[in-house]
Amino acid sequence: MGLRLKVLGDWLKEHELLDDGADESVQRLVDQLRSDKVMVAFVAEFSRGKSELINAVFFAGYGRRIMPASAGRTTMCPTELGYEAHLPPCLRLLPIETRLKPQALLEWRMAPEQWTRVDLDVNDPAQLAGAMEKVSEVLHVSEDEARALGFWHDDRPEDNPPVNADGSVEVPRWRHALINMAHPLLKQGLVVLDTPGLNAIGAEPELTINLIPQAQAVVFILAADTGVTKSDLTVWRAHLATMEGGEGTRFVVLNKIDTLWDGLSTFEQIDHQIERQCAETAHTLGLSADQVLALSAQKGLLAKVRGDDVLLSESRLPEFEQLLGRQVLAQRQGMLVTAVRGCVANLQTQARRTLAVRRRELSEQLLELKGLRGKNDSVIRQMRLRLEQEKADFDHSASSVLAVRSVHMKLLREVFKLLGSGTIKQELATLSAALREPGLKLGIKKSYASGFDNLRQVMRKVQSLEGEIQAMLSHSFRQLNTEHGFSLHTVSAPDMARFEIDLAAVERSHMQYLGVGAMFQLSRPEFAEKLVRALHARVRSIFETALGDIEIWTKSSSSQLNTQLRERRRAYGRRIEAIQRIQDAAGGLGERIEEIDDQEVALDSIDDKLDRLSRELLTAGGAGASVAAALTTVA
Repeated sequence: MGLRLKVLGDWLKEHELLDDGADESVQRLVDQLRSDKVMVAFVAEFSRGKSELINAVFFAGYGRRIMPASAGRTTMCPTELGYEAHLPPCLRLLPIETRLKPQALLEWRMAPEQWTRVDLDVNDPAQLAGAMEKVSEVLHVSEDEARALGFWHDDRPEDNPPVNADGSVEVPRWRHALINMAHPLLKQGLVVLDTPGLNAIGAEPELTINLIPQAQAVVFILAADTGVTKSDLTVWRAHLATMEGGEGTRFVVLNKIDTLWDGLSTFEQIDHQIERQCAETAHTLGLSADQVLALSAQKGLLAKVRGDDVLLSESRLPEFEQLLGRQVLAQRQGMLVTAVRGCVANLQTQARRTLAVRRRELSEQLLELKGLRGKNDSVIRQMRLRLEQEKADFDHSASSVLAVRSVHMKLLREVFKLLGSGTIKQELATLSAALREPGLKLGIKKSYASGFDNLRQVMRKVQSLEGEIQAMLSHSFRQLNTEHGFSLHTVSAPDMARFEIDLAAVERSHMQYLGVGAMFQLSRPEFAEKLVRALHARVRSIFETALGDIEIWTKSSSSQLNTQLRERRRAYGRRIEAIQRIQDAAGGLGERIEEIDDQEVALDSIDDKLDRLSRELLTAGGAGASVAAALTTVA
């Protein structure tokens, strides 16, 4: 889809049917098709079979386990699996010591030299699995070092890792891992976030307030033989219970149903026990029944490796894969197809508007030239003088556009300032200072409410300025349409309300985090600094997206004016040139009329090709429905 969209855009540009605003919209959508991601976060306490489920769904085609999934604490650091075309297959690891520095995880992503890179041979399953073992590497540090790194809590001793005989404490060696692989599902934009249990999640605030809340779906994994344990319930209440999105975003998997396969029980009894466990889990977590699935990841993986369809069916893994594909991947694909259809419709509208202007100019020329038949040289010369005067008058009146642009740019500069990093720093200054204050921060929720109220007010000021810009453009366009016969139309301004919704989601994730025992963590200056940086990074991302939408909107509005001014000036030039040729050469009138007829035929041909390229693009977009099926066929 992305390549066909680029082809359409290049063809329109070649025929001068693509203005700057539309060009940027096309490029932005092409980039989105190439790089837009859908994240699925797998969340569980240790030993729930989370890594085995990832192996069964994504890596069974290798004929063995790729992610470490042995008993005990396997995935020790948060791990993202995705695909970036500009990188070779590799595993990148961020040292745990970076937690001692104030930079947010997002900032470390921008510093590739700080990551340890391990190249992957995707054709060698043994090498691949061996490299993945690194995500479970550990260090043995003192209690003080573990405390500084966020893995030792004096106020919650039950959550602390065990102390070795020599007094050392085991902590992950790596803070975060990024795996880049050209797996078919990952190439289609899927990102899998593998999170390593409550203790590790709580130590990394960006997981809780940024990554997990932004995931399009969260898969919470429990063990079927134990159901919802106390630690499971703590993870659920602390990080997942209040997530936005409801049924479309949260799933619970009761893994290890093979532990319930009892030779002394009938299949009906086993199924009844599994269904009862699912119902009890849904009730405990406050979910609907269709959000809870039971399966055996281990048996599903084994069945795929052996090609055992009976065992695969008994594992119930295909049901989970279909749900994941239907609810997440296919939904994303549908959103992208909708975006492409909207973009193509806008391109067709703009191109046909320009083609209509050209047709009208040709028709006027044709009538003008036919009116010269049988006229003498004096009449033709007078017509040329009249056209030159009309062109001069048009150029003079069109200069008034400069005044409109001056006011437009003044208002835009105010918008850019409001959405700049300086505004974020200013509006969050009180909240940032409160977070950085030493000791317990008992009034911090009020500071958050005040800070986010400030940010919402910024968005409302931007919306108000958008209204002023739109009103000014509407008035100017109506005037130009009346005076010059243009077909200018105002483009709807971006709705800032959706960015207020994004800000509200960030605020909720912070409020939830502060309400689950993070107050003692927050009393540590280095932890509070991380939270401040993570907050600023997330808000900056929202503001930059809003600014990007506004830039495209203003370009779309001003570019159509530039296009119609250009077309009118060219038309005057062609008309004057045609009359000059008629004056200079006998018989030139008929030749010029034939040229105009040929140009009209060429415009019809361009219109037909526009239709064909658009249909081909939209037909290719419809093929995206196969994404969901890929989950069951890629193995």
